[in-house]
Amino acid sequence: MFPWEMNQFEIPTHLDEEILDKIKDMNFKDQVDTVLKTVYDPEIPVDIVSLGLVYDVELNEELRSILIKMTLTAPACPVADIMPDAIKMKLMQIPNVSDAVIELVWEPPWDKDMMTEEAKLELNMY
Repeated sequence: MFPWEMNQFEIPTHLDEEILDKIKDMNFKDQVDTVLKTVYDPEIPVDIVSLGLVYDVELNEELRSILIKMTLTAPACPVADIMPDAIKMKLMQIPNVSDAVIELVWEPPWDKDMMTEEAKLELNMY
């Protein structure tokens, strides 16, 4: 493998015991929302939900399956090849989840206006 083919970023894929304990009595939607808020872009100290990267969450409560449509800050984002798998691994730790699919979409393109006010303040982008 050539150095330019290596991804220097690492995204944690395990939920800590505190989060697992917190979500055990939540409804399915709240479990998914809570877990998504534990995923951070390794270059930005804000979670993917607050960054506005998550466009749609479809839940099948009966099958306990999840479909996430999301984007990244740019198509050439250096974590594009690892972010979906990292998110899936975290979501699969929710009790009784049967499947999680993460679909990267590029329309509409992400921009800073999609961020929460808190995220903009954290990043001094207001």
